[in-house]
Amino acid sequence: MVSYTKTSMKNAAKGFKKLGTSVNVFERHDIYEQFDTVEDTKDCIKSRHILGILGFLGFANVYAMRVNLSVAIVAMVNQTTPIVPSNQSNFDHCPVLNVTNSTTPSDGEFNWDERTQGIVLGSFFYGYVLTQIPGGRLAEMFGGKMVYGFGVLITAVFTLLSPIAARINFPLFIIVRVLEGMGEGVTFPSMHAMLAKWIPPLERSKFGAYVYAGTNFGTILSLPLSGWLCSLKLWGGWPLSFYLFGILGIIWFVFWMMFVYDSPSAHPRIDRQEQAFILASIGPQDEDKGSVPWLKMFTCLPLWAILVTQCGNSWAFYTILTELPTYMAQILHFKIETNAVLSAIPYLTSWWAGIFFSIFADWLLLKGYISLSMSYKLWNSVASIIPSLGLIGVAYVGCDKVAVQLLLAIPGAFGGAQYAGNQMNHIALSPKYAGTMYGITNAASNMCGFLAPYVIGLLINGRETLGQWRMVFYLAAGINIGANLFYVAFASAKEVAWSRSQRASTSN
Repeated sequence: MVSYTKTSMKNAAKGFKKLGTSVNVFERHDIYEQFDTVEDTKDCIKSRHILGILGFLGFANVYAMRVNLSVAIVAMVNQTTPIVPSNQSNFDHCPVLNVTNSTTPSDGEFNWDERTQGIVLGSFFYGYVLTQIPGGRLAEMFGGKMVYGFGVLITAVFTLLSPIAARINFPLFIIVRVLEGMGEGVTFPSMHAMLAKWIPPLERSKFGAYVYAGTNFGTILSLPLSGWLCSLKLWGGWPLSFYLFGILGIIWFVFWMMFVYDSPSAHPRIDRQEQAFILASIGPQDEDKGSVPWLKMFTCLPLWAILVTQCGNSWAFYTILTELPTYMAQILHFKIETNAVLSAIPYLTSWWAGIFFSIFADWLLLKGYISLSMSYKLWNSVASIIPSLGLIGVAYVGCDKVAVQLLLAIPGAFGGAQYAGNQMNHIALSPKYAGTMYGITNAASNMCGFLAPYVIGLLINGRETLGQWRMVFYLAAGINIGANLFYVAFASAKEVAWSRSQRASTSN
């Protein structure tokens, strides 16, 4: 068995300390390639891969618990007397051509109009944005294992309580959804902090795509399964979708606590070759728990570039995530089971394409064909512009169901390129504060989680017509494309001075 020598370890560590994180990533390639070749000779599952698998399943769980309401609300709400304004022409409505495939009005338990439904769908995000920054900072200071793990657990517990709360009264249901959002709010920034400690720089785009693809997998699983569970009225109907995913989240928590650790140095069972490889490729890991340079962070233009483009991505994403099931049911007249399956297709294509784009992006970087900054901007543009054109196409084709499905699935696949775009940009700007920075941008972008449903509720509000929904899709596309232009103009992949200053002074 090949192993590292003490001399090679010291030389590699010195090399990375000298290079730092402010230099171009290609300057690390020779040392990375030497260690990667040796490390991969051992035939066993790596500790960082276990982190990746459980992180993937964790995000799958929280997204399943997040999106099931988007499907369940169709069954929860009484829609037997839909409002159709008398001044709207028949041309502005899709005909019901296939009665067997069309939706039947729901005789649900709750009399919520579109505005109230927008509040319900957005309530999760009121809590979600509150814990983004604290979650990232706590993970940086005390480690991401407990922060991420308990975030998923809290989300699972309040998911289980959601049906009970909804039936007691409306305000209690909103409070439970807000608390569920607060639990999930820590997951992304704490995972970002863990990736900064666990994943070598030239693996980050690919690894990030694998882990965060759990969000797509959870959505793909939750949408059709929730639709099917909602149809089982003899077994309880829509509450089943909350109970199932809540229980799965609690089971996941047990495995996470058993097998995951905050860093390679803290892992008691990690293979020493893998530990050496990670520490050498990342370089010295700053464990400083001092104050955060908040003023410099909030005046950092490249960070604002990430924030703005994430807001654009999120507006388009949440337009599809929270409103597409309603559009499929009320405009295209799909029954709830078919509706849920079709709503999942964009996330399936995005999942597969996101992994492909990230592998391809890392390959281009390794070959030196493109700079890291240009890579971020290229793939972010792919992820923003092409799906936005798909939304414009959906607005244009109207009642053509096949065209709508294709326009959501094919252009939607390119949205997965965001993992090679802005998602890893925080770590490049500041590995030390990656969790806090991700918390800032994710908090801002996820305000769209309640703003988008609320604005859409105001736009629609009893007017379920093609004309009103076109406005919804045009608005989402315009915001996404405009935000990407800001990112292309001001984004950077160079580590900021206030991130590396303390490390530099320590090395001197």
